[in-house]
Amino acid sequence: MPGKNIRVLIADDHAVLRSGLKLLVNAQPDMEVVAEAADGAEAIDRARSSKPDVALLDLTMPGTGGLEALEKLVHVHERLRVVVLTMHDDPAYLRTVLSAGAKAYVLKRSVDSELLSAIRAVHNGGSFVDPSLTNCLVSDLLARQNRRTRGAKRKELLSSREVLVLRMLAQGYTNKEIATHTLISVKTVETYRARILTKLDLRSRSDLVRYAMQMGLLKTENLNPDRRPNR
Repeated sequence: MPGKNIRVLIADDHAVLRSGLKLLVNAQPDMEVVAEAADGAEAIDRARSSKPDVALLDLTMPGTGGLEALEKLVHVHERLRVVVLTMHDDPAYLRTVLSAGAKAYVLKRSVDSELLSAIRAVHNGGSFVDPSLTNCLVSDLLARQNRRTRGAKRKELLSSREVLVLRMLAQGYTNKEIATHTLISVKTVETYRARILTKLDLRSRSDLVRYAMQMGLLKTENLNPDRRPNR
C-alpha cells in the first residue's frame, strides 16, 4: 500500500479494542495493520508470517500471556519492535518488560494520545514511556540503588528455605502447595511466612511479590496473572 511504511501487528484478547486500534493505526498515512492476534501464541505465529515492524502487545492475555510472548517476539526477526499496552502503572512492571525487550510502554487509559508517538519512536530506533509514568520512573530509578543495598542486607537475613518459601509465595502458590513441594507442614509454612514478613519488614503478599521482583527472585513469566501453579 503506497505511503504506508510501518507494518503493525495488534495483539489483544479484546476484539473491540483491537478494532479501535486498527482504525486508529490505519488512519495514519505512514502506518498499516498487517495482522491481529487474540493471545500470545497467535501473536508469535502472526509475527512470523506477516513480519511486522511494530507489535502492539497487551500484557494480560489467555494462554501464552503477554510477558512470555514478549520474550519470544523480540527474537522473531531483527527489526521487530514491541510496544507494550497495559493497565499496570507500576514501575516494577515497566522495568520488567523493558528488561524483557520491549521498546515502549503505553498505558491503555492514554492509548489514543500516546500510542502513535510510541509506534513512530520505536520504528525510528528510539524508545517511549508513557508520560504519566515519567516522574514515577525517575523517582524509582533514583531510589533503586538504595533499595538494592537495603534489600541485599535483608536477603542475607533469610535462610535458603525462607528464600524458597518467599519465591513460591510470590509466584502464587498456596501454603498447602508449598508444604507439599517442600515436604514440611502447612503450619511450618505459616511460620516461615510470618518470619519472612517480620525480617523484611513487609505486611502482605503483594509486598512479598514486589520485593521478590526487585530482588530478581521471579522470572518474567511468573508476573502474568493468567499463569498459576498447577493445582
